[in-house]
Amino acid sequence: MSDSREADGPDDEPADRPAGAATDEPDEARLRLTVPDMDCSSCAGKVEGALDREGVHSVDTRPTTGVVVLAYDPDLTDVEALTAAVEGAGYAVADAESDGVADDLFTSPRAIATAVGGAFLAVGLVLEWLLPGLDPTFATVGGVGFLGPWAVTGASVAYLLAVAVAGPPILRNGFYSLRGLSLDIDLLMSVGVVAALLVDLPFEAATLAVLFSVAELLERYSIDRARTSLRELMELSPDEAVVIRDGDEETVPAERVATGERLAVRPGERVPLDGVVREGSGAVDESPITGESVPAEKAPGDEVYAGSINEAGYLEVEATAPASESTIARVVELVEAANGEETRAERFVDRFAAVYTPIVVVGAVATAALGPVLFGGGAETWFVRGLTLLVVACPCAFVISTPVSVVSGVTAAARNGVLIKGGEHLEAAGDVDAVALDKTGTLTRGELSVTDVVPLGDRGADDVLACATAVERRSEHPVAAAIVARGEEAGVAPDGEDATAVTGFEALTGEGVRADLDGETHYAGKPSLFEELGFDLSHAHVRPDGGVVRGRDADGDAPDGASASVTEPESCDHGQYLDLASETIPRLQAEGKTVVLVGTETELEGVIAVADTVRPEAAWVVDRLHELGVDRVAMLTGDNDRTARAIGERVGVDEVRAELLPDEKVDAVRELAADAEGGAAMVGDGINDAPALAAADVGIAMGAAGTDTAIETADVALMADDLTRLPYVVDLSSRASSTIRTNIGASLAVKALLAAGAPLGYVSVAMAVVVGDMGMSLGVTGNALRLGNVEPAEPPAADAPADESGA
Repeated sequence: MSDSREADGPDDEPADRPAGAATDEPDEARLRLTVPDMDCSSCAGKVEGALDREGVHSVDTRPTTGVVVLAYDPDLTDVEALTAAVEGAGYAVADAESDGVADDLFTSPRAIATAVGGAFLAVGLVLEWLLPGLDPTFATVGGVGFLGPWAVTGASVAYLLAVAVAGPPILRNGFYSLRGLSLDIDLLMSVGVVAALLVDLPFEAATLAVLFSVAELLERYSIDRARTSLRELMELSPDEAVVIRDGDEETVPAERVATGERLAVRPGERVPLDGVVREGSGAVDESPITGESVPAEKAPGDEVYAGSINEAGYLEVEATAPASESTIARVVELVEAANGEETRAERFVDRFAAVYTPIVVVGAVATAALGPVLFGGGAETWFVRGLTLLVVACPCAFVISTPVSVVSGVTAAARNGVLIKGGEHLEAAGDVDAVALDKTGTLTRGELSVTDVVPLGDRGADDVLACATAVERRSEHPVAAAIVARGEEAGVAPDGEDATAVTGFEALTGEGVRADLDGETHYAGKPSLFEELGFDLSHAHVRPDGGVVRGRDADGDAPDGASASVTEPESCDHGQYLDLASETIPRLQAEGKTVVLVGTETELEGVIAVADTVRPEAAWVVDRLHELGVDRVAMLTGDNDRTARAIGERVGVDEVRAELLPDEKVDAVRELAADAEGGAAMVGDGINDAPALAAADVGIAMGAAGTDTAIETADVALMADDLTRLPYVVDLSSRASSTIRTNIGASLAVKALLAAGAPLGYVSVAMAVVVGDMGMSLGVTGNALRLGNVEPAEPPAADAPADESGA
């Protein structure tokens, strides 16, 4: 028995939690076993049956990845007993570090035995059909085969040797299936081989043994190709890390690095664990985790993820999580667990196979037993036809058609920065007819910035911004933070002695702020604040030399000439003026901007507009969703109706629902889902929108990398803060659903044709194995693996992010 397995201490976590972590529950432990030969639902059923014993609380089999995760009571059973139970069902337990991929598949003992068996089969065919004159007859044995005397010839001996070499694995697995009362392909093939030998049909027995062994190897190869995609994810995190201890660098296994230790990461190296940069700076390629192709600039204080690549610059990183709990480790574990969940298609296939297989087996027995009686002809002929139908009864191709599609689709998504938490969600995302989008942080960047500066009186734009920055510096309001950030960026923010000249700061609740600057009281706040101070906002003078400085629209686009945000000044007896009350302020607010006026008790100095800028790719994303068949795209927000409608019109959504409380968002999502034939998806930040995400058929969280809550709660997590991945999810999921339907339909069609042709003599045993089993299994697997080639579409270059600077 292999002693290589992975066990945890007491544990009450869900089965999809990364192995290695312990919990406080004293009566439950967790065990993760790698079982490479468990590659179909039938295999998983036998393993589950073997583990159905006292002390086992739960069993999670993941056949497409060859993993079994179980929770058990260590007082009632132990690791050795559980491992022995799995091996007693006929499945070897591999090394705990194994990923279930057989790198030496075609040089394994089974492959060698199959090749030798194939050689004996070839010798028998040559002697029987090509060189019958050289085929000696050694003896004639009567009474062995009930269809007549058994002639022991050179060809029959070669066939028997083929069975003797290639057949033992089949018969052994068939025995385990019989012991577990599992009517699966191993039992059916074993019955076929033994029955063919008993009735003196050595050629058919050898054909079954050799071709089925070839089919098993090829199917395992196909499954390994799917598992390899998961191994590529596992290999993203380096096994070793360079740790700085007492001033010296030491290379140690990554799992031995403690939280808080410092790591040295040089250019070209992968970051070994999640952490925070403490020293150094450089560009880090985070595409393995987030899918974002542009390297992210990192400086002290910035987060980095295990598996990302340091492209330039030396970094010292403080580890913030052990290797087993890194972002990429959680992604790998969740992807692996996702492949163990059954989709609607899988449940249909399982129900169908449970009915189909017994019916066809009964048909095979009836064909062999009743054919000669009802239709005449030789008993041997009808027995071969029944044997052929028995082979056709094996439902392998359509049983594996869905799991391989799921593992291919889910791992392809993970490589592109999208975590899909299960086949059910992969399938559902491709069927949605409605998508609800949160506004803040989803359609917009979620960060306020200055978009327009309109100087008044004799002031210039820099004067207005400098004054506002000074007054707002001590405020904690997000609008104030945006103004200060813009002032610092423009280089007009007061510092040093100038900064200390601001005194008497006071926050005016609900209105704005007040502070003394150079001995004079200044205000920054809502238009209503200045109306209370006695200003006539309908007639605000501007410099006659065209000193109005135009800003940028809320979507970040630069204006062409004069900004649409601000009307041209009107002439009056004293020069030029703007009608702030009826024209400028309403126009800015209609574009979803917050308006801040700046001035003293006697003078209006300027207008500053602040907005949460719309993502430049948002309009493209909405158009792309429509192209992919989404009938209805709605925006849900708690913001005011005017701002929401301005942004909704800009990005092109079909519907805007504003001023929604969290429970009202839930109602809106449910209403969308009820009206949509294929259900509704909700896209949000994964935390604030958690109720609405839970209410949707598919909840999609934005920017989940490094956010435990989003990764754990969302059905789908976009690891980067990249909205363009949303159409990719819908496209990939739609293609996956189509692939699953194609695979199931093709498998059933081929099986139906073979089942109809076998009793009539149109299908041979070899054809049943090569076409119905091996051929279709390879076909559906190859079709499923095409999902790995689906790449995210990118918006046109014109939609690239624009400079968001203000005035």
